[in-house]
Amino acid sequence: MNIAVFSCSLNPKSKSRRLAERALARLGGSGADALFIDLAKYSLPPCDGGSAYGDPAAIELKETVKNASAALLAFPVYNYAAGSALKNMMELTGDAWTGKTVGMVCAAGGKGSYMAPMTVANSLMLDFRCVIVPRFVYAIGEDFEGDGAPSEEIGQRVDELADELLRIGTALSG
Repeated sequence: MNIAVFSCSLNPKSKSRRLAERALARLGGSGADALFIDLAKYSLPPCDGGSAYGDPAAIELKETVKNASAALLAFPVYNYAAGSALKNMMELTGDAWTGKTVGMVCAAGGKGSYMAPMTVANSLMLDFRCVIVPRFVYAIGEDFEGDGAPSEEIGQRVDELADELLRIGTALSG
């Protein structure tokens, strides 16, 4: 099983990146071929509906998505929605998402944005017929230790999500 784990925060102190790292460790420990992709290391152009699709970084990410059996998206929540880096990456990689199994983890400033992952799920389901793991991790500031690591409870939830992503993705890939 080839799983792409996307860290979709551009913040160097990203809490969602820490969640992605936890998921990556769990997936790798479960025998999956897990690849970590940190969007902070890419200089993606804003999607303009035209020439941006030809950008080398966009082409590379599209191939990464296309070659993955499944994906885990880790992203920050800003203003009640997924951070713009994730949406931009999804727009630039487009139909490479078709039919993928996708899990989601996110970090937010407060409890009020807990529905933010649904816009991502809706887009992936409706536009690309992705299968969304029916469990996501939504973590807020108090769910992290002083060093930025996820609390034990959140870490266990990330592990459960990673296990479900692997189980569902494997079942669907035949």
